[in-house]
Amino acid sequence: MPTNGHKYSILLPTYNEKDNLPIIIWLIVKYMKASGLEYEVIVIDDGSPDGTLDVAKDLQKIYGEDRVVLRPRGSKLGLGTAYIHGIKHATGDFIVIIDADLSHHPKFIPEFIKLQQEGNYDIVSGTRYAGNGGVFGWDFKRKLISRGANFLSQVLLRPNASDLTGSFRLYKKDVLEKCIASCVSKGYVFQMEMLVRARQHGYTIAEVPITFVDRIYGTSKLGGTEIVQFAKNLLYLFATT
Repeated sequence: MPTNGHKYSILLPTYNEKDNLPIIIWLIVKYMKASGLEYEVIVIDDGSPDGTLDVAKDLQKIYGEDRVVLRPRGSKLGLGTAYIHGIKHATGDFIVIIDADLSHHPKFIPEFIKLQQEGNYDIVSGTRYAGNGGVFGWDFKRKLISRGANFLSQVLLRPNASDLTGSFRLYKKDVLEKCIASCVSKGYVFQMEMLVRARQHGYTIAEVPITFVDRIYGTSKLGGTEIVQFAKNLLYLFATT
Protein backbone atom coordinates (compact mmCIF):
# COMPACT_ATOMS: atom_id res chain seq x y z
CA MET A 1 0.00 0.00 0.00
CA PRO A 2 1.67 3.27 -1.08
CA THR A 3 1.72 6.33 1.13
CA ASN A 4 -1.61 8.16 0.94
CA GLY A 5 -0.74 11.63 2.16
CA HIS A 6 -2.09 11.02 5.66
CA LYS A 7 -0.33 10.46 8.96
CA TYR A 8 -1.51 7.94 11.54
CA SER A 9 -0.98 8.51 15.26
CA ILE A 10 -1.14 5.17 17.10
CA LEU A 11 -2.05 5.63 20.77
CA LEU A 12 -0.68 3.07 23.24
CA PRO A 13 -1.93 3.63 26.80
CA THR A 14 0.18 1.49 29.14
CA TYR A 15 0.16 0.36 32.75
CA ASN A 16 2.57 -2.41 33.76
CA GLU A 17 3.30 -3.54 30.19
CA LYS A 18 7.11 -3.73 30.25
CA ASP A 19 7.14 -7.25 28.76
CA ASN A 20 4.56 -6.58 26.07
CA LEU A 21 5.69 -3.13 24.95
CA PRO A 22 8.82 -4.15 22.98
CA ILE A 23 6.81 -6.76 21.06
CA ILE A 24 3.79 -4.58 20.25
CA ILE A 25 5.98 -1.69 19.07
CA TRP A 26 8.14 -4.01 16.96
CA LEU A 27 5.00 -5.38 15.30
CA ILE A 28 3.57 -1.90 14.70
CA VAL A 29 6.81 -0.75 13.09
CA LYS A 30 6.98 -3.90 10.97
CA TYR A 31 3.50 -3.60 9.49
CA MET A 32 3.41 0.18 9.16
CA LYS A 33 6.83 0.23 7.48
CA ALA A 34 5.70 -2.45 5.03
CA SER A 35 2.59 -0.42 4.22
CA GLY A 36 4.64 2.67 3.36
CA LEU A 37 2.37 4.88 5.48
CA GLU A 38 3.45 7.78 7.67
CA TYR A 39 2.93 7.12 11.37
CA GLU A 40 3.96 7.72 14.97
CA VAL A 41 3.45 5.64 18.12
CA ILE A 42 2.48 7.64 21.19
CA VAL A 43 3.09 5.81 24.47
CA ILE A 44 0.98 7.14 27.34
CA ASP A 45 2.25 5.44 30.48
CA ASP A 46 0.30 6.02 33.69
CA GLY A 47 3.11 5.78 36.22
CA SER A 48 3.69 2.03 35.86
CA PRO A 49 5.66 0.70 38.85
CA ASP A 50 7.13 -2.17 36.79
CA GLY A 51 9.47 0.01 34.71
CA THR A 52 7.35 0.28 31.55
CA LEU A 53 8.48 3.87 30.98
CA ASP A 54 12.17 2.88 31.13
CA VAL A 55 11.51 0.22 28.50
CA ALA A 56 9.70 2.80 26.38
CA LYS A 57 12.72 5.13 26.60
CA ASP A 58 14.97 2.34 25.35
CA LEU A 59 12.59 1.66 22.46
CA GLN A 60 12.59 5.35 21.58
CA LYS A 61 16.39 5.21 21.26
CA ILE A 62 16.07 2.23 18.92
CA TYR A 63 13.30 3.51 16.63
CA GLY A 64 13.78 7.27 16.94
CA GLU A 65 11.91 10.11 18.61
CA ASP A 66 9.85 10.74 15.47
CA ARG A 67 8.45 7.18 15.57
CA VAL A 68 8.11 6.51 19.31
CA VAL A 69 6.77 9.52 21.20
CA LEU A 70 6.64 9.38 25.01
CA ARG A 71 3.91 11.29 26.80
CA PRO A 72 3.80 9.77 30.32
CA ARG A 73 1.59 10.79 33.21
CA GLY A 74 2.35 10.58 36.91
CA SER A 75 -0.38 8.18 37.99
CA LYS A 76 -3.16 5.90 36.78
CA LEU A 77 -5.84 8.33 35.60
CA GLY A 78 -8.01 6.17 33.37
CA LEU A 79 -8.32 5.10 29.77
CA GLY A 80 -10.51 7.95 28.52
CA THR A 81 -8.20 10.66 29.83
CA ALA A 82 -5.21 8.74 28.42
CA TYR A 83 -6.71 9.08 24.94
CA ILE A 84 -7.39 12.77 25.47
CA HIS A 85 -3.80 13.24 26.59
CA GLY A 86 -2.50 11.34 23.57
CA ILE A 87 -4.64 13.26 21.08
CA LYS A 88 -3.24 16.56 22.38
CA HIS A 89 0.22 15.44 21.32
CA ALA A 90 -0.78 13.62 18.10
CA THR A 91 0.49 15.11 14.84
CA GLY A 92 -1.47 12.72 12.60
CA ASP A 93 -4.86 13.41 11.02
CA PHE A 94 -5.98 9.86 11.87
CA ILE A 95 -5.84 8.16 15.27
CA VAL A 96 -5.45 4.42 15.85
CA ILE A 97 -6.38 3.05 19.28
CA ILE A 98 -4.87 -0.31 20.14
CA ASP A 99 -4.21 -2.23 23.37
CA ALA A 100 -0.59 -2.62 24.43
CA ASP A 101 -1.05 -6.14 25.83
CA LEU A 102 -0.82 -7.93 22.44
CA SER A 103 -4.53 -8.80 22.41
CA HIS A 104 -4.81 -6.72 19.21
CA HIS A 105 -2.46 -7.63 16.37
CA PRO A 106 -1.04 -4.63 14.48
CA LYS A 107 -1.28 -6.58 11.20
CA PHE A 108 -4.90 -5.43 11.04
CA ILE A 109 -4.03 -1.70 11.04
CA PRO A 110 -3.27 -1.55 7.29
CA GLU A 111 -6.62 -3.32 6.69
CA PHE A 112 -8.40 -0.66 8.75
CA ILE A 113 -6.69 2.05 6.72
CA LYS A 114 -7.45 0.43 3.36
CA LEU A 115 -11.15 0.08 4.21
CA GLN A 116 -11.34 3.64 5.52
CA GLN A 117 -9.82 5.00 2.33
CA GLU A 118 -12.18 2.99 0.13
CA GLY A 119 -15.32 4.37 1.79
CA ASN A 120 -14.03 7.55 3.45
CA TYR A 121 -15.46 6.22 6.71
CA ASP A 122 -15.26 8.30 9.87
CA ILE A 123 -14.49 5.26 12.04
CA VAL A 124 -13.24 1.74 11.34
CA SER A 125 -13.70 -0.67 14.23
CA GLY A 126 -12.26 -4.12 14.75
CA THR A 127 -14.92 -6.74 15.43
CA ARG A 128 -14.66 -10.12 17.15
CA TYR A 129 -18.27 -10.97 16.35
CA ALA A 130 -18.60 -10.75 12.55
CA GLY A 131 -17.06 -12.51 9.57
CA ASN A 132 -13.99 -14.54 10.55
CA GLY A 133 -13.38 -12.55 13.72
CA GLY A 134 -12.96 -14.38 17.01
CA VAL A 135 -11.48 -14.64 20.49
CA PHE A 136 -8.65 -16.95 21.56
CA GLY A 137 -7.32 -17.75 25.03
CA TRP A 138 -10.42 -16.90 27.07
CA ASP A 139 -12.17 -19.44 29.27
CA PHE A 140 -15.90 -20.05 28.93
CA LYS A 141 -16.80 -17.62 31.73
CA ARG A 142 -14.89 -14.73 30.16
CA LYS A 143 -16.40 -15.43 26.74
CA LEU A 144 -19.88 -15.59 28.27
CA ILE A 145 -19.42 -12.25 30.03
CA SER A 146 -18.13 -10.59 26.86
CA ARG A 147 -20.88 -12.03 24.65
CA GLY A 148 -23.52 -11.14 27.20
CA ALA A 149 -22.26 -7.58 27.58
CA ASN A 150 -22.15 -7.13 23.82
CA PHE A 151 -25.64 -8.61 23.36
CA LEU A 152 -27.17 -6.34 26.01
CA SER A 153 -25.41 -3.36 24.48
CA GLN A 154 -26.77 -4.21 21.03
CA VAL A 155 -30.33 -4.58 22.31
CA LEU A 156 -30.36 -1.45 24.45
CA LEU A 157 -28.20 0.97 22.46
CA ARG A 158 -28.54 -0.01 18.75
CA PRO A 159 -25.02 1.18 17.90
CA ASN A 160 -24.87 0.04 14.25
CA ALA A 161 -21.73 -1.94 15.10
CA SER A 162 -21.35 -5.64 15.89
CA ASP A 163 -18.65 -5.26 18.57
CA LEU A 164 -19.51 -2.40 20.88
CA THR A 165 -17.18 -3.41 23.70
CA GLY A 166 -14.02 -3.74 21.59
CA SER A 167 -11.26 -1.15 21.69
CA PHE A 168 -9.26 -1.59 18.45
CA ARG A 169 -10.30 1.28 16.19
CA LEU A 170 -9.26 3.87 13.61
CA TYR A 171 -10.77 7.36 13.81
CA LYS A 172 -10.51 10.55 11.85
CA LYS A 173 -8.87 12.82 14.40
CA ASP A 174 -11.61 15.45 14.44
CA VAL A 175 -14.26 12.74 14.75
CA LEU A 176 -12.51 11.20 17.75
CA GLU A 177 -12.20 14.60 19.41
CA LYS A 178 -15.91 15.27 19.01
CA CYS A 179 -16.91 11.82 20.26
CA ILE A 180 -14.69 12.17 23.33
CA ALA A 181 -16.11 15.60 24.09
CA SER A 182 -19.60 14.03 24.11
CA CYS A 183 -18.68 11.17 26.45
CA VAL A 184 -19.32 11.10 30.18
CA SER A 185 -18.06 7.57 30.94
CA LYS A 186 -14.62 6.53 32.12
CA GLY A 187 -12.70 3.27 32.09
CA TYR A 188 -13.83 0.34 29.95
CA VAL A 189 -17.32 1.74 29.35
CA PHE A 190 -15.70 4.65 27.57
CA GLN A 191 -15.13 2.52 24.44
CA MET A 192 -18.79 1.55 24.31
CA GLU A 193 -20.02 5.09 24.69
CA MET A 194 -17.72 6.29 21.91
CA LEU A 195 -19.64 4.34 19.26
CA VAL A 196 -22.99 5.35 20.74
CA ARG A 197 -22.02 9.02 20.50
CA ALA A 198 -20.68 8.44 16.99
CA ARG A 199 -24.10 7.12 15.97
CA GLN A 200 -25.76 10.18 17.52
CA HIS A 201 -23.49 12.47 15.52
CA GLY A 202 -24.27 10.58 12.32
CA TYR A 203 -20.72 9.38 11.71
CA THR A 204 -20.11 6.45 9.39
CA ILE A 205 -18.71 3.24 10.90
CA ALA A 206 -17.13 0.32 9.05
CA GLU A 207 -15.83 -2.92 10.54
CA VAL A 208 -12.89 -5.26 9.98
CA PRO A 209 -13.05 -8.78 11.48
CA ILE A 210 -10.15 -9.31 13.90
CA THR A 211 -8.82 -12.08 16.09
CA PHE A 212 -8.51 -11.11 19.74
CA VAL A 213 -5.88 -13.03 21.73
CA ASP A 214 -5.74 -12.99 25.52
CA ARG A 215 -2.63 -11.38 26.99
CA ILE A 216 0.48 -13.54 27.43
CA TYR A 217 2.37 -11.35 29.91
CA GLY A 218 0.89 -9.50 32.88
CA THR A 219 -2.62 -9.67 34.30
CA SER A 220 -5.95 -8.40 33.02
CA LYS A 221 -7.22 -5.10 34.44
CA LEU A 222 -10.83 -6.31 34.19
CA GLY A 223 -12.39 -7.10 37.55
CA GLY A 224 -15.63 -6.99 39.50
CA THR A 225 -15.53 -3.22 39.87
CA GLU A 226 -15.29 -2.75 36.10
CA ILE A 227 -18.23 -5.13 35.51
CA VAL A 228 -20.44 -3.22 37.96
CA GLN A 229 -19.39 0.07 36.37
CA PHE A 230 -20.22 -1.33 32.94
CA ALA A 231 -23.74 -2.31 34.03
CA LYS A 232 -24.42 1.10 35.59
CA ASN A 233 -23.18 3.01 32.58
CA LEU A 234 -25.05 0.77 30.15
CA LEU A 235 -28.31 1.63 31.88
CA TYR A 236 -27.34 5.31 31.92
CA LEU A 237 -26.64 5.32 28.18
CA PHE A 238 -29.89 3.48 27.51
CA ALA A 239 -31.81 6.15 29.45
CA THR A 240 -30.06 9.12 27.83
CA THR A 241 -29.48 8.13 24.19
